[in-house]
Amino acid sequence: MATESKPTKRAGAFDIRVVIALLIGVYGIVITVMGIGFTTDAELAKAAGLNINLWAGLGMLAFAASFVAWAKIRPLRVPTEEDDQESTPRSE
Repeated sequence: MATESKPTKRAGAFDIRVVIALLIGVYGIVITVMGIGFTTDAELAKAAGLNINLWAGLGMLAFAASFVAWAKIRPLRVPTEEDDQESTPRSE
């Protein structure tokens, strides 16, 4: 039995994993900057000496990096437009 391979292309920027990584990454950068530069001693005292903004931001950046790596390692394949036009019946 011969399998016919159909031409496909990568989804690229339209992959939902890239969109999620972008959103979480931007929030992660903002929170990391807030944790590094704008955390006061009073806020640290409230959190038992733990810089929560810094650790949460770094966690978000790691999460975003893992989503980007996932999208690069296992890209989403979509059929090309020629395949879509051939497979859909035309009503004339």
